[in-house]
Amino acid sequence: MRIKVKKLKENAKLPKYHHPGDIGMDMYAMETVTMAPGEHYRFWHGFALEFPEGYGAIVMDKGSISKAGMHHMGGVFDAGYRGEYNTLLVNLSDKPYTFEEGDKVAQLVITPIEIVELEEVKELSESARGEGMFGSTGRK
Repeated sequence: MRIKVKKLKENAKLPKYHHPGDIGMDMYAMETVTMAPGEHYRFWHGFALEFPEGYGAIVMDKGSISKAGMHHMGGVFDAGYRGEYNTLLVNLSDKPYTFEEGDKVAQLVITPIEIVELEEVKELSESARGEGMFGSTGRK
């Protein structure tokens, strides 16, 4: 599949796969930012995408920075969105974290999306899991 990308800012670094078979394209900081513990920051990436209906672009954490306590907040882009891509991060650690311009911030996954039709019913069928929530499978 070919996706159209439009560079919106001169210093934007376009998203990029780094290894054959990668599913996430890295997205990069366009400025140097230090995030204090608990701080939220929106990184603008300086590009817009166009891809067909039936697909979505989903922002995912980068393993290297998630180990340092950085986590993305939200990040689903619909096929009809033509605005600038961005990533909202929160520093969940107890230490400041600095992103330099050009550092990887998150990764973007383009994935097929099934558009469903909801049918309201009075009852749902039984399943092996039932209403089991967090921890429903036990610790071992």
